[in-house]
Amino acid sequence: MALNNPAAYGFYSQDVALREVIGALNQAGFGNEDICVMLSPTHPISTVVRDARILDPERKTTLSASMIGWLSKFGAVLIPTVGFFARSQPFFHAMMAGMDSPALCASSRTLMALGFPQFEAERFEDQLHRRGALIYISCAEAAKTNWAIQLLRHTGAKEAAALDDNDKDRDRELMSEAAA
Repeated sequence: MALNNPAAYGFYSQDVALREVIGALNQAGFGNEDICVMLSPTHPISTVVRDARILDPERKTTLSASMIGWLSKFGAVLIPTVGFFARSQPFFHAMMAGMDSPALCASSRTLMALGFPQFEAERFEDQLHRRGALIYISCAEAAKTNWAIQLLRHTGAKEAAALDDNDKDRDRELMSEAAA
């Protein structure tokens, strides 16, 4: 699914309402299982997830439970220094590709396993550790990537593009050589 299909991505600032972005993608026919959400540790949603780990009986956990329930519907969610969860096996394998890195998730190796060229993966790794959110969409057909890009731009993505299959193949070969 995620690694073999064409894909599109959009990078958002922290103030964009991600529920609205995902809602627009869902209405356009993109399923939650085809979506990977990567959040900066400073993103407001990351704070809710991080705070959910704190056991405090006096805290209201409804918001945390609701947010985690919403996020768990996606193919994968990554938050550097906090953690990740993956519902999709292909996304899970991509997350595991980055596990030997210091950041443990949303590392450049993880992004490369999703198909980002190395220079883009390193750039997004840096951005994801500072601010913002990256939405990655695995598309069943190449033609759907153009539609996804238009939607991502329309919903406020600062940057939106498709991942080229040739770049994916080249970078997978580089990752295999580095692992050997």
